[in-house]
Amino acid sequence: MDSAVVSIGLPIMLAVVMYGLGLTLTVMDFVRVARAPRAVLIALVCQILILPAIAVGLAHLFALPAVLAVGFLLLAASPGGTTANLYSLLFRGDVALNVSLTAINSVLAVVTLPLITNLAVAHFGDDTTGTLSLRFADAATVFAVVLVPVVLGMLTRANAPGFAGSMERPVRIASVVMLVVLVAGAVLGERENVAEYFAAVGWAALLFCLISLTIGFAAPRAFGVTGPASTAAAMEIGIHNTTVAMTIAIGVLGSVELAVPAAVYSVVMYLVAALFGAVLVRTGINRPPAGASVDRDTDPEPMPDPV
Repeated sequence: MDSAVVSIGLPIMLAVVMYGLGLTLTVMDFVRVARAPRAVLIALVCQILILPAIAVGLAHLFALPAVLAVGFLLLAASPGGTTANLYSLLFRGDVALNVSLTAINSVLAVVTLPLITNLAVAHFGDDTTGTLSLRFADAATVFAVVLVPVVLGMLTRANAPGFAGSMERPVRIASVVMLVVLVAGAVLGERENVAEYFAAVGWAALLFCLISLTIGFAAPRAFGVTGPASTAAAMEIGIHNTTVAMTIAIGVLGSVELAVPAAVYSVVMYLVAALFGAVLVRTGINRPPAGASVDRDTDPEPMPDPV
């Protein structure tokens, strides 16, 4: 599979994924943010400010080559992935909070993602990164592919709720299948260097995922946001929209190598997040402290144990 197939397939896949997100959204998901903004603000600060700073540190710690370091920051700057909603459901998170965070962060990323990526190029850039530069107009074009399908999905749910409900699962399955195929295509496009890339980025991606999940869970709790809301924040911050990162790397910046960190993270994050969520549920540390007051906007009744 060549990079042309991947560059065409990624925007299509991104549109399918975001349409699936729209099928789960209502206007009330945005209204509720104004009612309980604390959890949202904490998660966004972690996502937009703390994670990129950690990614810079890890890139230096593992001495990543310049183009992979920039790709690593592109990954860190990408918004939360829609799969975070599913993981939050499985591990007793506040799914509505996840949906709100994903939607808001996807809008903010039109500005934050180009800014962080260009700062990464300025910091890590060398001859291998050439004249890489992500213009805000280019990012806006990509996020048009994100936001238009979301709106269409929301309209579908509002006007045909039965159809929307029946389509959620097929769209989610199709998204996973497409992701596997396209990640494989991106890796095959660089197959001569794949072992080197995994050796260079694999441990950094694993550690970044663990740190992201931990910060996403601990930071809200440090500010009094407990229970399902802290679990939701952990999944939102730990599970990135790697499809966005890969679409920008390949489709906008024209570099398959730049997409390698996101491709590797796509493999790592699902297993690590599942193990992390299982630990939260089995140990019970994601429950509100005994006697603590529960904010019903951010801490609804817990979901049943995952099967």
